[in-house]
Amino acid sequence: MEISDKLLCLFNADVRTEDDRYVVEIPRREVETGTVEPGETYRVALISRESNDPAESEPNAGPTPTNEPQPPVEAGELRYVEIEDIGKQGDGIARVERGYVIIVPGTEVGERVKVEITEVKSNFAVGEVVEDDF
Repeated sequence: MEISDKLLCLFNADVRTEDDRYVVEIPRREVETGTVEPGETYRVALISRESNDPAESEPNAGPTPTNEPQPPVEAGELRYVEIEDIGKQGDGIARVERGYVIIVPGTEVGERVKVEITEVKSNFAVGEVVEDDF
């Protein structure tokens, strides 16, 4: 499956019945981080959990890079971010494209910092502050 560069967010949701329509709820974080604006119109793609591709249904089938979105950052990359939240271990959390999380130790909510990405995982990255208050 090809993922568009215009993808704003990616999340799992249930479809529920509400009166005479069906509703897919958008997680609050997608609006709070500025990815999605209330009152705007967006294109939505629904992808079934079931698949005819055996590689997708087998848990140990190995990576399928064309089927999963890649992290929007790379190790060594420099990024300007704003710390939006504090994680359970006290580290700052910034969000970039598609709500991807960058953990930045030693920062506080509201700080705007330049970070160097030191570690990249499929669902988060770790960044080290190289410049405060850009």
